Amino acid sequence: MKQRIITGVVAGAAFIGMLIAGSWYYTGLLLALALIGFWEYVKLNGQSWTRVDVLLGFVAVALIVLPQLPFDWTQPSFMALIWSFMFILLAGTVFSKNKIQLEHVSLLFLGAVYVGMGFHYMAVTRDMDNGIFWSALTFASIWASDAGAYFVGKAFGRTKLWPAISPNKTIEGALGGVVIAVVVALIFAYSRPTLLDYGQAALIGIAAAVAGQLGDLIQSAYKRFRGVKDSGNLLPGHGGVLDRTDSWLIVFPFVHLLSILPQ
Repeated sequence: MKQRIITGVVAGAAFIGMLIAGSWYYTGLLLALALIGFWEYVKLNGQSWTRVDVLLGFVAVALIVLPQLPFDWTQPSFMALIWSFMFILLAGTVFSKNKIQLEHVSLLFLGAVYVGMGFHYMAVTRDMDNGIFWSALTFASIWASDAGAYFVGKAFGRTKLWPAISPNKTIEGALGGVVIAVVVALIFAYSRPTLLDYGQAALIGIAAAVAGQLGDLIQSAYKRFRGVKDSGNLLPGHGGVLDRTDSWLIVFPFVHLLSILPQ
């Protein structure tokens, strides 16, 4: 527990410092986390990072994560980028005479979009006007939901939420997480009423809690299917990048796609 607390405090302080610094400090951190997360995903699926299609997956993740490509040419649309990645992977099954199998490239495509899009929208949020505020609001809502679900579940949890996937989670805890997330979001609205009204804050809190808890369950289901406890061991006492960011990867794209953050 002591190691878990120390790691959490140090890693959290470093992350918040980079978030405040912004620019390429924060984007570079997100890019590094995304590449490590994708590497964990590749290992979970028993694939070797030295394969050509896997290396292509790392390139795709990097291109997806970056809000703007660091090259002096027009950035392709997300749709064109993702379609091109899919096409190259599928073509690889043909040119390799199925040495690169469809099941392998399907998993790579899913992983690159899952990891890349999540970290992309974290970078996009920070680059917005008042990006520190919107990023802090979203992260705080996620963390409040996690903490609320844990403590409310410990105190009042009776009804299992989804025991086959995550036996310790309860419906009472999940509802408590939603309530705490909304309360935290409303505090942000109170602190900056010119940026955020109470209705929008409540929507962000609900979205972050519901999508965040679902993101946690998605990762739990996947790890249970693969028979592992953690996605990696980068953070002592906390597991890997995917273990720590499973909620983030779902929440940030979700709140943008719902247009409840400024566009």
